[in-house]
Amino acid sequence: RPESGARARSCLSEPAFEEHVAWARAVPVVGFDLSPAAARRGRPPRRWHPAARARERAARGRGPVLDLGTGGGELLSTLGPFPAGSAATEGSAPNLPVARRRLQPLGVEVRPVEGDDEQLLPFFDGQFAVVLDPHAENAPDEELRVLEPGGVFLTQQADSRDGVRLSTALGAEPAWDPDSVTLDAAVEVLREAGFVVDAAREHEGLRRFRDLSALLWYLRLMAWQVPELASLSPEAVARYEAPLRALHLHLAAGHEFVDEAPRFLVVARKPF
Repeated sequence: RPESGARARSCLSEPAFEEHVAWARAVPVVGFDLSPAAARRGRPPRRWHPAARARERAARGRGPVLDLGTGGGELLSTLGPFPAGSAATEGSAPNLPVARRRLQPLGVEVRPVEGDDEQLLPFFDGQFAVVLDPHAENAPDEELRVLEPGGVFLTQQADSRDGVRLSTALGAEPAWDPDSVTLDAAVEVLREAGFVVDAAREHEGLRRFRDLSALLWYLRLMAWQVPELASLSPEAVARYEAPLRALHLHLAAGHEFVDEAPRFLVVARKPF
């Protein structure tokens, strides 16, 4: 059949398993920049765009903006100009110099947080008009404390079903309980902390991989997904070689690997 012949030719021209592993090891992971594998992945548009929502809220703010878990400052750097006193936090030591190079010229101070300190924000009470949390674990009592009265908290979080199909395909334990992080639970926690919730939305997203290179590089970037594979050490690849080769054959035959990537967005404010 013509289709089968085309697939066979595609498989013959496809880089070898070892070449995909070598590519994923060689391409740097810098901050939270997804662009190195962008051409090898696909993702349908969301019903909202988190950067647009964040930009809107930052522009409305009467005072400084705080970005939690800024990564390399990729999102925050697109939202300026910033009011004086704006800041960001980051818990990954390798990301700190990346974030500072990107954000300090924009007048944004980047502060490190480590270990248990990630739950304690190193800022004064009522210091910020807007607090953004694009993906980091949050502590609502602290976010409420550092916001001024009437200040806005905007968070986008990955529902804990994120990545479950990939973990299953690799025979790895899920990174978390699939029912542990949900929109309803997040809204309840924010309200208990004293926030007024103005908006809460869900998006049943999908994450698509087109080749093994993108999948392996993604596992390096999202080191918590399968921690044993995050280094792509020879020993780790050998341990997961059978399921990785099965995925490689699936992708090399022209199929995508489609994983769940559900997200939710909450906009809340501190009462006056």
